[in-house]
Amino acid sequence: MITALAKGFIVGLGASIPLGPLGVLCVQKTLSKGRNCGFITGLGASVSDTFYAAISLMGLAFIQNLIDENIDWVMLFGGFVIMFIGVKIYLTNPIKQIRQKHAHKKHVEDFFEALFMTITNPGAIFLILGLFAAVGIELGESVTKSDLVTTLWGVFAGSAVWWFTLSTTINVFRKRFRIKQLMLINRISGIVIFVLGLISMFNGVFSLVLKALK
Repeated sequence: MITALAKGFIVGLGASIPLGPLGVLCVQKTLSKGRNCGFITGLGASVSDTFYAAISLMGLAFIQNLIDENIDWVMLFGGFVIMFIGVKIYLTNPIKQIRQKHAHKKHVEDFFEALFMTITNPGAIFLILGLFAAVGIELGESVTKSDLVTTLWGVFAGSAVWWFTLSTTINVFRKRFRIKQLMLINRISGIVIFVLGLISMFNGVFSLVLKALK
């Protein structure tokens, strides 16, 4: 059981460390609104990673095939989602974010924004499959219920630890930034996230066009 937990932890950590759109979003949320917002944003990704890990562990081939067969449309749709979030960040006033009340409501929004961003990125399932193979985790019917649950908790914990570490580290430097600098960070973060979404969207469109021409 401890072995399964440790292996799951490594998978969760490995799936989270690559700084894609969600990493940029976590940094932006932490600098603009504090560590808690950054961490809760990361937890949205942790839930998504755990969901894809469950699909992989249970050997749900029909779901994997469904994702694989429709990867172009998913990339297209996911790209639009990421682009939308990028535009939203670009237009957000960090002064208003700092003065925000109703923190609980905003935390919920941060969580679901990150969850929606990562759940529309099915590339995570292929990364997690590769990590499972690397650490020697068996997939499919050979997985016992106890190992399944323990491994999934490990995946969630590994991912959560990474987002807590990242948000805590970035928060250390937060007080050094002035409002103008935060505004610039918002602009840069929004542009980076938008471009990453644009790349995903174009990859989806390009693949669909190639298929149509065949």
